[in-house]
Amino acid sequence: MTTQIFVNLPVKDLSRTVEFFKKLGFAFNPQFTDENATCMIINDNIFVMLLVEKFFKTFTKKEICDTTKDTEVIVALSTESREKVDEMMQHVFEAGGKESREPQDHGWMYGRSFQDINGHLWEIIYMDEKALKNNELQGQTKSS
Repeated sequence: MTTQIFVNLPVKDLSRTVEFFKKLGFAFNPQFTDENATCMIINDNIFVMLLVEKFFKTFTKKEICDTTKDTEVIVALSTESREKVDEMMQHVFEAGGKESREPQDHGWMYGRSFQDINGHLWEIIYMDEKALKNNELQGQTKSS
C-alpha cells in the first residue's frame, strides 16, 4: 500500500482560498469538500486539506498559529523545471500571493518561496539530479 500524505491547514475564507489555489492550477476533490473543508490534490498521493479555522480547531486543543507573525510549517513542492518554478510564481502573484524571500539558486537546485492569502509559506523547487550527481562527484574528486 502506498502511503498518502494529507497536510491540514487552517484557512480564514475557504472560497477565497480555493480560488487562489485554482489560479495556481490545483484541482479539488469534491467528495471531500463542503462548507468546512476541501481536499486540494497535489498528486495521486499528496493532498492538502484546507479547513475553515473553526473546523480546524475541532482537531486540536492548541491555538491556531497567527501566520502574520509566526510560521507553523513550510510546504515544499517539487516541479519538473526551473521555468515551471517561475511560471508557478507568476500564478501566485496573479492570484494575490506574495514572494516570501529571494529566489535561491544552488546550481543543482532552484527554488522560490511564497506566502498564500492565509499567510502559509510554500516553496516551489526544481532539483536537477544530474547536476547534483556531477556536483557530488566533483566534491569527491577535490577532497581525495
